[in-house]
Amino acid sequence: MILPIFSISLMATSYPYFTKNEFFHIKKDYGVIAKNRVLDYQKTISSYKALSKENQLLKVNFYLNQLLPQYDDIVQNKVDYWASPKEFLMIGFGDCEDYVIIKYFTLIKLGFDKEKLFFTTVFEKHLRSYHMVLSYFDKNGKAPLILDNLSFRVLRLDVRKDLKADTFINESGVYRLKDNKLIKIETHSPKFEELHLRVKKES
Repeated sequence: MILPIFSISLMATSYPYFTKNEFFHIKKDYGVIAKNRVLDYQKTISSYKALSKENQLLKVNFYLNQLLPQYDDIVQNKVDYWASPKEFLMIGFGDCEDYVIIKYFTLIKLGFDKEKLFFTTVFEKHLRSYHMVLSYFDKNGKAPLILDNLSFRVLRLDVRKDLKADTFINESGVYRLKDNKLIKIETHSPKFEELHLRVKKES
């Protein structure tokens, strides 16, 4: 059975948002540093609202790349666990998927069209391993802009010669890219939908 696609339109202007009660529990369970990290996130992202879309992309990528990288089996005791933005901010560590997820929801929070944002699996040629980045298709017929935790620059995919794109994932399905056009290969991504279930419970 295919799960329904969960609309996040109601969350778009707020998630991730933390209540006073959540801040109390963050300080109690994760400490003062975690609480301050979450407060800084809310204040910083709010300050980006008046910027142009181009500057928002640059600022969000740079700011969130300052969170520290760590592998899932160390942070979550699970392999290939997709942390929600709230989990990532509270813990303060994550792997490439976690950076993609928090950037995705942060850009939606700033008013970006979620239909133009895609979790993107790539092969990183220098590291010779698979990796995940966030793609933003800002212009029809153009390669997407790439937000990557391995780079503070936001460049188009066709400029990133170190990356070979594999799949593009969002609410509408799983795609491959050919001649800068997306071709659907799957109707849904179970991991993407499972993540949205957890986000819905957090909201």
